Amino acid sequence: MNAVIQLQEVHKIYHTGSVDVHAVRGVSAEIQAGEFVAIMGASGSGKSTLMNIIGCLDRSTKGHYLLDGTDVSQLNRDALADIRNQKIGFIFQGFNLLSRTSALENVELPMLYSKDHLSGREQRERATNALGTVGLAERADHHPNQLSGGQQQRVAIARALVNQPALLLADEPTGNLDSQTSIEIMGVFQSLNEKGMTIVMVTHELDIARYTKRNLIMRDGRIVSDTPVAQRLNAETELRALRDAQQAVKLTV
Repeated sequence: MNAVIQLQEVHKIYHTGSVDVHAVRGVSAEIQAGEFVAIMGASGSGKSTLMNIIGCLDRSTKGHYLLDGTDVSQLNRDALADIRNQKIGFIFQGFNLLSRTSALENVELPMLYSKDHLSGREQRERATNALGTVGLAERADHHPNQLSGGQQQRVAIARALVNQPALLLADEPTGNLDSQTSIEIMGVFQSLNEKGMTIVMVTHELDIARYTKRNLIMRDGRIVSDTPVAQRLNAETELRALRDAQQAVKLTV
């Protein structure tokens, strides 16, 4: 396998007045193509800062970061924006959908900034295929307020996929969702990962991290644990068990 992410002694220091805050302290790690990794840690552990560096939203103070073989550590703002658009798909806790546009138009949005210069027909085709990948092709003309929270997150996932990125980054993607919908979203991620998509997810939820293949735990700006998930949860199995339990409750009422 090829490393999509290579972090080499990465530091991030914020200067606040006369105080230096070391948010990330000498992190080195590799994430291979096709991995599904959760980054975990308490508030202030450095996980969000590390995710911002991985997502090219922020630059490291020291060290090197290679994304898909390219050292992005010293790239300027415009070059980083190009890398984000071409190589990375982002999924956030808050969905970040445009309320007055359809699901299809929300998914098409990243292609407006793409250097591929796709025609309108090609953009629509790609967006339709991306919605189909997350099981929402029939909701393409619905606006966000006509969709459930889980459906909105699926639209956000489709939007992240539409430029065919090398890496999918998810920041607390189940934070606003109930338990059943969270499992459904993890099922989408597991399905994408089985098809070869590399996924890195920040989460504070231990049960959600068990759907991934590998857990990185941070504390005080350092990775203190890097372990494979021993008893990985399968979303399809968990959903079936949850629905069986719900049915059993209905029968006893």
